[in-house]
Amino acid sequence: MTISRNSAIGTPGIPWGSQEKKIWLSQQTIKRSYQEQVISRVEKIEQQLSSILTVEQYGALSSDPARYSLWAFKSKHWQELRPTILITGGVHGYETSGVQGALRFVESTLIAYKDLYNFVVIPCISPWGYETINRWTSQAIDPNRSFVKGTAVEECRHLMTYIEGLGIEYLCHMDLHETTDTDNSEFRPALEARDAIIQDLWEIPDGFYGVGNTEKPEPAFQKAIIDAVAKVTHIAPCDENNYLIGTQIEQHGVINYPIKALGLCAAISDAPYVSTTEVYPDSPNVNDENCVLAQVAAICGALDYLRGTLAP
Repeated sequence: MTISRNSAIGTPGIPWGSQEKKIWLSQQTIKRSYQEQVISRVEKIEQQLSSILTVEQYGALSSDPARYSLWAFKSKHWQELRPTILITGGVHGYETSGVQGALRFVESTLIAYKDLYNFVVIPCISPWGYETINRWTSQAIDPNRSFVKGTAVEECRHLMTYIEGLGIEYLCHMDLHETTDTDNSEFRPALEARDAIIQDLWEIPDGFYGVGNTEKPEPAFQKAIIDAVAKVTHIAPCDENNYLIGTQIEQHGVINYPIKALGLCAAISDAPYVSTTEVYPDSPNVNDENCVLAQVAAICGALDYLRGTLAP
């Protein structure tokens, strides 16, 4: 199925230029507070978990540095012999449980694993996108196709510079996302208008699914995540052709992408164990809390599996 409606911005068949992008930006509005929903939580965590975590600012968005500061949590008592886990959320700012799931894991669950792993957690990579409930940056760019060398996307550049500067080898990277109905109703039509390229629509899966790395699929690891999440929420069924979101499934609830070639956030660490989580918040069978718990369950499923593989 292809998109049948045109965007109100620009001329059909002609890619957007700078003027069209300015018009698009002028139509975006603040819908929630990054300060209240994210920064205040970061500050509270810094106070309550100061014995085990350090909080580091790794950048700020130039559009409003005071408003859109970027933050990371890092294990305080770093042990070089422990494996390191990277957790990222909010690459797409509109994917709420990715941000809130990362924060909830740090608040409630990280302490249970503090003697097994070192952690680096970035809860919200795209704060402007979070406030405006947007997939794109303020420059009308998808950040999760922009984690490439020399990227012009601030959100990506700040994170990549920070991760590179740490000089850490990661065992696992969990990148927390959602797939929403607005992918079809809003963002793919906007993409078609912006690029003047016809976009296909796919059935949005009703339930959680995970995305592995085509080059390092680690199917047992992916299954452990699915099994853990299934205790909290339902797993998305494939369609009649064994596809999820336009991609052939590898196993129940799992597809693989070439994450490096696509410039996805999940590729920045070069970790051998990688999963991009995909929660479906528009299902009638879930609520906001269930979506957050699914993200935490996915992280715990990964950590528990890795603990088993590392056991003597």
